[in-house]
Amino acid sequence: MEKLPVPEYDEVPLERIAEGITGLRILFVNVFGITSAAGGWVMIDSGLPMSAGRIRNWMKEQFGAPPRSIIQTHGHFDHTGALKELADEWNVPVYAHPEEMPFLTGQSQYPPPDPGADSGLFAVMSPLLPRGPIDVSNRLHPLSYDGRIADLPGWQWIHTPGHTAGHVSLFREQDRALIVGDAFCTTDQSSFLAVARQKPELHGPPAYFTPDWDKAKASVQKLAALKPLVLAPGHGQPMAGEDVEQRLEKLARDFDRIARPEKYRTAG
Repeated sequence: MEKLPVPEYDEVPLERIAEGITGLRILFVNVFGITSAAGGWVMIDSGLPMSAGRIRNWMKEQFGAPPRSIIQTHGHFDHTGALKELADEWNVPVYAHPEEMPFLTGQSQYPPPDPGADSGLFAVMSPLLPRGPIDVSNRLHPLSYDGRIADLPGWQWIHTPGHTAGHVSLFREQDRALIVGDAFCTTDQSSFLAVARQKPELHGPPAYFTPDWDKAKASVQKLAALKPLVLAPGHGQPMAGEDVEQRLEKLARDFDRIARPEKYRTAG
């Protein structure tokens, strides 16, 4: 039996987020599954390193069979940790934005983190975190240029760069459900205490791994314009309700004050 260092009490089901959307939080990162109108389901992101066993058990309990495919919002280590193992085991394709492919084909590492972006524990530890790349080139495919997702009718992918060059989010117009990856978070990812408490509140993307703050701001503004009612983030609790739209609008409007690190704010 596979022995994993992730204790069971740090594994939290995220059930009934919206119609056909369920998830699993392992430590501080979320994995999502979306039931497809075309049959089966699709997995969004693939968790931390050494979490394949947890995801495998969740798959069996929730879906009973492997997904049709895996979509990566981006390729950071905490979103691709189980990707190669599970994609090979399940024999499924992996989809990502073309600009993210160098980090998923063994070609390029991500830029070094910026531990000075904030003062939290995760920022201090960030130079120790893996930057890749991983290599799933034998299974990797570009997302369709027109925003459609063949395995998920009714959903569209949206390019939301800033946190990474090829970061994407997913949106379903029918109920205005939004899977945001790390375009923004619903917890203060710089604070170990906030991550532990998981109190839902809107924050920008993880600062220490976000190299382009102008694009990150534009991406949040793009997502706010969709007026979502359901948010499923890569970090933090899912959120739903009539106030979600207003809270995201506030993050977009006040992004420089709420999210952009002080060292990257324009004077005046």
